[in-house]
Amino acid sequence: MFEYLAIITVIGLLSGVLGTGSGGLFVVLFKRIKESSLSVLLGFSAGVMVAITFVELIPESIEEGSLFTGLVGLVLGIVVLGFLDFNFPHKHFSFDLNGSAEKAKQLKTGLLLSVGIAMHNLPEGVAIGTALLVNFEVGVTLAVLMAIHNFPEGMAAATAMGVGEIKNSRILLVTALAGVPMGIGAFIGGALGGVSEIALSISLGFAGGAMLYIVFDELIPDSHRRATGHTAIIGILSGIVIGITFIELLH
Repeated sequence: MFEYLAIITVIGLLSGVLGTGSGGLFVVLFKRIKESSLSVLLGFSAGVMVAITFVELIPESIEEGSLFTGLVGLVLGIVVLGFLDFNFPHKHFSFDLNGSAEKAKQLKTGLLLSVGIAMHNLPEGVAIGTALLVNFEVGVTLAVLMAIHNFPEGMAAATAMGVGEIKNSRILLVTALAGVPMGIGAFIGGALGGVSEIALSISLGFAGGAMLYIVFDELIPDSHRRATGHTAIIGILSGIVIGITFIELLH
């Protein structure tokens, strides 16, 4: 069990660090990404997450425990992510700046943004760890999707720090470190899920609630905000179809 927990932790750590870190690296190297491409990517991630949540996580949660324990976990996941979202903002900043005072302000914004991302990554890591415990392939898929979800957040933090004239090496370090709590969360999710069937049921419900909050509060709105024409809905619907097909093939 310890070896499997170690694997779960490493996968969660890679998901977090590579997700936010690659966003920081992209800003350092290229500055911008085509909005329509990011729209499709975010929409596709949202669609697959919806499929995983309703076809795998929630039914598995109810099967392992009961409807009550599944709903307790689901509501808990939504409440925790909502609390973090209101108290630790991690997106939607503007960068139309000039002057040293504004640059200092954006440096502070970038650092606070990284802290917010880190705080959000802990419960998101719990979702990954729980999913890996039940179905390794689904868990890995979820880890990849969470990395994609963290990519634009890493870009936002890196852009703010870049405007604040922080060194590129430090931008990469800070954005990568923001993903570390996802590894801690994955360990917690794997450890709690292995305690009992009731704990596993609540953990799976928690994972489902966390995923739904991310999908409907962040991924889908961001996908539409960046859309050109119907790129968002194409990404979302294709993600749902491919996600359901992938899960059924695994079974």
